[in-house]
Amino acid sequence: MKPLFLVLAAALLCGPVLAAEPQAIRVILVGDSTMATRSGYGDALCARFTPQVTCINLARGGRSSKSFREEGRWDEVQRLLKDGGAFRATYVLVQFGHNDQPGKPPRSTDLVTEFPVNMARYASETKALGGVPVLVTPLTRRSFKGDYLRDDLAPWAAATRKVAQDAGAILLDLNADSAAAVQAMGSQEADTLAMAPPPATAPAATDPNKVEVAGAAKSAFDRTHVGAKGADLFARMVEREMASALPATRPYFQDGGKP
Repeated sequence: MKPLFLVLAAALLCGPVLAAEPQAIRVILVGDSTMATRSGYGDALCARFTPQVTCINLARGGRSSKSFREEGRWDEVQRLLKDGGAFRATYVLVQFGHNDQPGKPPRSTDLVTEFPVNMARYASETKALGGVPVLVTPLTRRSFKGDYLRDDLAPWAAATRKVAQDAGAILLDLNADSAAAVQAMGSQEADTLAMAPPPATAPAATDPNKVEVAGAAKSAFDRTHVGAKGADLFARMVEREMASALPATRPYFQDGGKP
């Protein structure tokens, strides 16, 4: 007769192998140009995750909380969420506000009656499909009036905070973080975060978010979008916020989500 421990060992080796709990996570980015590839921080954020993370940047320039859905782009997110069984968790980061502001028809939304409803709907539909809704306040523009930053997106940030609280969604307060950082560095240093250097002889701009020089070729410089330096700075802010609000994600950042 075989010893009992050998029988048990054989049973363990030959018995059915139970599938391990999925350890990988997925992050889906939903937003406008300040999060999108080439003009925003989204790809830089994706690069900060470990290989265990599937990070999908679906943010697109010029989109608002309304137009992103109207164009059918949210349908793609919902399809991904319905097929999320291979992941331990799927986090959907939603950031809008820039194109929801007035003066951008037909993208703009009413701050009281439309924008909060749209953001709350993104959160509820993410939850319903098993995802984790993460609302991100809009990245600040880097326009100054004298020595002080003009944070014209503050009302949209405030609305996002309230929606997150009411909907029970995770909040990443990028607007507060980015506004404080930009104010601290001042206008000249903040301009180094842009996609291109400012024109050499730029007059005072009538549009605080763009600088144009008469007779000069159109510049890629503006105070809304970001180049590599700005993308890295703001991606690190989102990482710190996410690691703090969602401690379970810390092991999935290459540096552990450290400040």
